[in-house]
Amino acid sequence: MANNLTIVMYHYVRPLKESRYPEIKALELDNFRGQLDFIQHHYTAVTMEDVIAASRGEARLPEQAILLTFDDGYRDHYEHVLPVLVERGVQGSFFPPACAVRDGRVLDVNKIHFTLASGTNPQRLIDEIFVEMDVNRKQYGLLGNAEYFETFSRESRYDSAEVTFIKRILQKGLPAPMRGPLIDRLFRQFVTQDERDFATELYMTDSQLRDLLDAGMFIGSHGDQHLWLNTLSGEEQLREVETSLEFLADIGAAQQEWVMCYPFGGYNEALLSLLRRKGCALGLTVDVGVADLAITDPLCLPRLDTNDLPSSLDVYSAHSAPASDGHQLEA
Repeated sequence: MANNLTIVMYHYVRPLKESRYPEIKALELDNFRGQLDFIQHHYTAVTMEDVIAASRGEARLPEQAILLTFDDGYRDHYEHVLPVLVERGVQGSFFPPACAVRDGRVLDVNKIHFTLASGTNPQRLIDEIFVEMDVNRKQYGLLGNAEYFETFSRESRYDSAEVTFIKRILQKGLPAPMRGPLIDRLFRQFVTQDERDFATELYMTDSQLRDLLDAGMFIGSHGDQHLWLNTLSGEEQLREVETSLEFLADIGAAQQEWVMCYPFGGYNEALLSLLRRKGCALGLTVDVGVADLAITDPLCLPRLDTNDLPSSLDVYSAHSAPASDGHQLEA
């Protein structure tokens, strides 16, 4: 018998129009409230503990069960999301990368996001990247610029081909020793010279994460440095997992019933094997769909993006809740 679960994935949630970076791809806070109206009308919100029990066959989830997950440890989640969830009596599950909280540095993925949100024309950023590639072509044995653009400029669900190219070439397309310095330079040039101050503004503190736990929220692993875990060696995967578990222990989060949320959705069989050895209860991907806990590998649970659900109760009538059949919903 099916045991279906819709998992929704959130990142930035903020009063976007009032923020310093209105071009960042965030969910407007009012739309988050509207989406919760929709969710609470059509679904039954469950806790991560409910999902772990159901995945082990120890319980069944209610009809139209839904779980809310929040990636990357943003201060948005503490300042804006937490009060709304507490008011509604809904648990959220939060996944902060350890280094962002512990070291006060901005993740490369966020440096890319805010560089793109700085108002700079994407073509100018591409030109800057190409210049750097030209300078370093011989040292790193790089292919031609056009070949890289052809490989990484695929239009995605929410980005143009140009923006997808910028993200992918900087996230994993270039050699690691070249990527970091280039991302840093673009961030300093187009966003800010003060990385530590920006990190303080962007991420939660360990004290705020403890406040989330005290409020009944769940906190799980998002690795240490927010890397594509499926591109790492076994030793590197182990270091990422163990460092993140040490961080969870430091803030008082669950150690026995812990959950991994894969950065960028990246995982492979080697990582899954490691997680099983480490007693990981669940793994959250970015594969689009609705899980059936009766048949879905608990370490490979799909999620919907917030954009896959309406942001207002008015979108559907009270008698037309979307079915939990794995199909995307039009936002």
